[in-house]
Amino acid sequence: MNLDGRAEALERALNTIVKRFGEGAIMRLGEATHLQVEVIPTGSLALDRALGV
Repeated sequence: MNLDGRAEALERALNTIVKRFGEGAIMRLGEATHLQVEVIPTGSLALDRALGV
């Protein structure tokens, strides 16, 4: 399988996964540097700082 064939197969596989599981199921390194997620403080300032809360 040449590089073009491998790239096409990879793209088809990624599209199938996204269709089945939705956007965000696959992330490529370097694409998303920061994600917005809900957090709950632990009550421990040191632990919250270590976790980046």
